[in-house]
Amino acid sequence: MATDLKVIDKVEKDLRELQNMIDSSADLQSLLENPLVNRDQQQKALQAIASKAGFQKLTSQFIGVLAENRRLAALPAIIAAFNDELTKSRGVVQAKVETAYVLTPAQTKQLEEQLAAAMGSNVTLNVSVNKDLLGGMIVTVGSRMVDDSVKRKLERLRRAMNAGEKAA
Repeated sequence: MATDLKVIDKVEKDLRELQNMIDSSADLQSLLENPLVNRDQQQKALQAIASKAGFQKLTSQFIGVLAENRRLAALPAIIAAFNDELTKSRGVVQAKVETAYVLTPAQTKQLEEQLAAAMGSNVTLNVSVNKDLLGGMIVTVGSRMVDDSVKRKLERLRRAMNAGEKAA
């Protein structure tokens, strides 16, 4: 069992590295998505990448199966689904956080701790900046969303004022 967990951890590392390569290379994205590139070319290119990166045999074989079945365009979605299932199995909850400004490491840690206490489990944050919020943040965990942004508060105030004008 412990050996299986080590293999899973290594495959996770391989897939994270592969996703980073895909994100940073337009050529690799084109190779995965272009239906005009034949199966053998895709397979050889990805096996070369896997070999050079030192991926696990299991990861390389999986990529080979996707290439053989012409499913490489789905690779980013497959990696995301794998990561989601892995975090769920580890008892970790992922939270998406949109803020108006970049959080400091201390603010990120504090938010992570507060969400972990509220959720009753470990929390991993995916933080992004959305300047349109003006201030505050939007936190989404699963299907629950808390919008405490200045933008949303101003929208509520505007609606309340418009409703008051119509009543008068």
